[in-house]
Amino acid sequence: MIVSPILDKLLSLHGKIYSPEYSQILLDRLISEVSWQNEFVAFGRHFDVPRMQAWYADEGIHYRYSDNMLQSHIWIEPLLLIKNNIEEMSGHTFNSVLVTYYRNGHDHVSWHADDEPELGDVPVIASLSLGASRKFQYRHNQSDESGSMQLHNGELLIMQPDFQHQWEHCVPYEFDVLAPRINLTFRKVIMLHEE
Repeated sequence: MIVSPILDKLLSLHGKIYSPEYSQILLDRLISEVSWQNEFVAFGRHFDVPRMQAWYADEGIHYRYSDNMLQSHIWIEPLLLIKNNIEEMSGHTFNSVLVTYYRNGHDHVSWHADDEPELGDVPVIASLSLGASRKFQYRHNQSDESGSMQLHNGELLIMQPDFQHQWEHCVPYEFDVLAPRINLTFRKVIMLHEE
């Protein structure tokens, strides 16, 4: 596995911003309060994805990927609290979050980059992990460079714009992981879609 030193500038791991106890409280609240979905329509076809997801945003903010428009929800209190904490810590502002619920190690997300046009040319994404530790893999678009890191309960990862332009990432299967994990990726949408 070859890892580029430039990733030090593209991936900033801020460590655990919440205690294990408080992270567990947030995890439990989000599991019960978020409006989860796993059925999507893409390119005119219905399909299920191997995880649960939800999209929360400021009013009027919508998000589309793979020709699929996620149903938009207004902010709930725990998500607003987390957003405010991360904005203060990172110095960036966000108007939306994709909340992903991995019920166990069977749930996963395949290789992708968060480079949709709605995110603009310089997408900064703040990623918070709650619950079980999961592997975050990455690979360069044009070389053999690749690597991985473990993302732990309460840890914050900031992905700089060039990471999305030059690298793909995934959360692979880990069949030995039995506990749930929620990942929150805070974004700033700059291109709006009409419903």
